[in-house]
Amino acid sequence: MAANRAVRIVKFLVIGIIFISIFVIGFGEAVLHLWNWLMPALFGLRQITYWQAVGLLGLCWILFGGQRGWMRPHMGRGRYMRGRWEKMTPEEREKFRAGMRARCGMGSPATEPKI
Repeated sequence: MAANRAVRIVKFLVIGIIFISIFVIGFGEAVLHLWNWLMPALFGLRQITYWQAVGLLGLCWILFGGQRGWMRPHMGRGRYMRGRWEKMTPEEREKFRAGMRARCGMGSPATEPKI
């Protein structure tokens, strides 16, 4: 029983390492070629090496997203809001719509939003 579990963990780790390697190699090459093709011509910047491209890819991953696109922590939010919407009376819904229109600059607000 324990041997099967250990084999599954090793397989999972090996497959994970393979996928991460493919991701780093593939996207690192893509960043390298796109940077060296566009940035020197458009902005007069220097060309970069493969490892600088991988570093840039990692920096962008940290700054602009991380794993948000993979893990989808916000998927249940729509059901939560739908439930709240269904519990509102028609007057509450219209008040909410008017407030959102005012907040988004889509028409004149019925009342000033409270800050």
